[in-house]
Amino acid sequence: MSTNDRHEQTHEQEHLHAHDHAHPHDHAHDHAHGHDHSHPHVHGGVADYMKAVAEYRKTFASKQDVLDHTPDPAVREMMLRMEQIGLSTVFDRFDAQKPQCSFGLAGVCCKICNMGPCKITPKSPRGVCGADADLIVSRNLLRSAAAGVAQHGAHAREILLSLKFIAEGRLALPLLGEKRIREVCRAFGIETRGQSAKRLAGKLADVLLADLSRPTPDDYETIKALAPKERQEVWQKLDILPISAYNEVFDAYHRTGVGTDGDWRSIMQQFLRCGLAFCFTGVVASNIGTDAMFGIGHRATSKVNIGALKKGYVNIAVHGHLPTLVSEIVRIGRSEEFQEKAKKAGAKGIQFYGICCSCLAAMYRYEGVIPLSNAVGAELVLGTGALDLWVADVQDVYPAIMDVARCFKTTVVTTSDSARLPGAEHYAYDHHHSNIEDTEKLARKIVTRGIESFAARRDVPVFIPAYEVTADVGFNAENIAEEFGGFGTLAAALKSGEIRGIVNMVGCSNPRVVYERAVVDVADELLKNDILIFTNGCASFPLLKLGYCSKAGAAKAGAHLQQFLAGKLPPVWHMGECIDNTRASTVFGGIAQAAGHAIKDMPYAFASPEWSNEKGLDASLAFRLFGIDSYHCVEPPVQGAPNVERFLKHDTKETLGAVMVVNTDPKALAKQIIADIEKARQALGWK
Repeated sequence: MSTNDRHEQTHEQEHLHAHDHAHPHDHAHDHAHGHDHSHPHVHGGVADYMKAVAEYRKTFASKQDVLDHTPDPAVREMMLRMEQIGLSTVFDRFDAQKPQCSFGLAGVCCKICNMGPCKITPKSPRGVCGADADLIVSRNLLRSAAAGVAQHGAHAREILLSLKFIAEGRLALPLLGEKRIREVCRAFGIETRGQSAKRLAGKLADVLLADLSRPTPDDYETIKALAPKERQEVWQKLDILPISAYNEVFDAYHRTGVGTDGDWRSIMQQFLRCGLAFCFTGVVASNIGTDAMFGIGHRATSKVNIGALKKGYVNIAVHGHLPTLVSEIVRIGRSEEFQEKAKKAGAKGIQFYGICCSCLAAMYRYEGVIPLSNAVGAELVLGTGALDLWVADVQDVYPAIMDVARCFKTTVVTTSDSARLPGAEHYAYDHHHSNIEDTEKLARKIVTRGIESFAARRDVPVFIPAYEVTADVGFNAENIAEEFGGFGTLAAALKSGEIRGIVNMVGCSNPRVVYERAVVDVADELLKNDILIFTNGCASFPLLKLGYCSKAGAAKAGAHLQQFLAGKLPPVWHMGECIDNTRASTVFGGIAQAAGHAIKDMPYAFASPEWSNEKGLDASLAFRLFGIDSYHCVEPPVQGAPNVERFLKHDTKETLGAVMVVNTDPKALAKQIIADIEKARQALGWK
């Protein structure tokens, strides 16, 4: 440790120890239990937030905590296996980072300019430029939100460009979602009669791309066409309607630059605009484009978890978020030509697996893409030694996977110009997508590398924990409405109390809490209280792996919910990848309309217990913008800013109808969700 580092740590400890007598006070806990919303550090200043952060840091999980309490025995076995062979994991690295910086956790560290970094302490309550804690924290928060818009926006851009290229004849992929294209075009007021699917796809892509990149003030067409009128009026009144996704990210970085916007309230207004841009371009437009190209998919069953890995096959994992090239890789790999090539190399065939969202998008569209793990568990999957090829595109692909891949001679291929890994082979679209016509060639080369890697890895030992389960996947608004003859049945079940409420449980994983434990603990409490769960994205993996998404999982539900499920449906409805939050919100809207109430008044909740990244910050904000409270076991970095923390956890109840609720105890968090759902039921006059 350097002299400066020792000084920094000592300085931080002095502030903590000087105030050991301070009364600890958890605002999130108070909000959750209807207590006083005032913040202790409004009066106590820096001492109180440092104390609060110190208490929060004590809740962080250790590697041993994960070994002792992980709900997935396959995770435990693979952690021990990795330790045995001397490979570090995310859990080792998290422990090595302790104690995490209190100033960073509280959000009161500013490094926007080179006069700093500045931090808020009793000696220095303002940064060099004069920024106080609220301004520093709000600027950091807005930059995180803008980054989330850019991340999901980049996802949307590739999908919408692919849709446009298909329409122009540059990309030789079929349009499998013609019905979806025509439905959305009608919603946008695009004439569909006498128009081919390709022509309509091109028009739709142009409208959605305009919302992504419009430079001049105008209507955000996706919001205008698809958002509830009640919400549009709320957003108009708050003056938070965005111009375009690009514009809001551009403006976010401009106004948080040196000496620009000095009012934390103005910063937080832009934060809300970013939330809308994230929702309607990063999520809704991405979902529309994906469904237009690849269809909405269908209900299916899938094997899940590491035990589903097959020995003797060319095993290929897809990892990331972008579906265009993945769809072609899967098609090529399943072709008779390449299955025969694999057999000539000594394999039984080619098998595809998925990590993170790439597989969640593929598994209900292409049979046999087996989901294995979210991003945090990727190293554990590689540590089995069973993977021949790892195909990584963008987001949630940690650089540490290369260390494990080298150990097991697994070939890693990157497929996006935006995301490279040192030591990986690169077969990708270029920065301008000028080689989009080469999609099939790229896919053929990538699958060929998988076969070659299989042949070169015959001496690698394989260790596969014997844990797998069958899950029901592929729920969407269309097949749910078909199952029940519309949304009226679900509305009636909510009103009668057969279903007490519905929670959309999504988000990332985070080693601050015991890996996947928080998701499972929250789910257990909700289900036994007759609350139906929707899920997608990384948080869905423990629910997939541990039987919650199977019909047999109904045994985890309360008697009333079991009666509703009638032995035909699981208690957790899996809707796909992270952009498939659109599916959940569409169902929420359909049920609310059938019940005759606004979404904000319904017994709904959004939960991302283990959120960790910038996209997760935006995802919860998107649901709060619709008036649905969000619930978490991980604090945002705002504890050093009383006004900003109050804005997130209290003030938006009046303006948006929803707040952010945080409790590091997942079971206590679940009880708060249940209590708030019951309040909503009482307000509606339901049993």
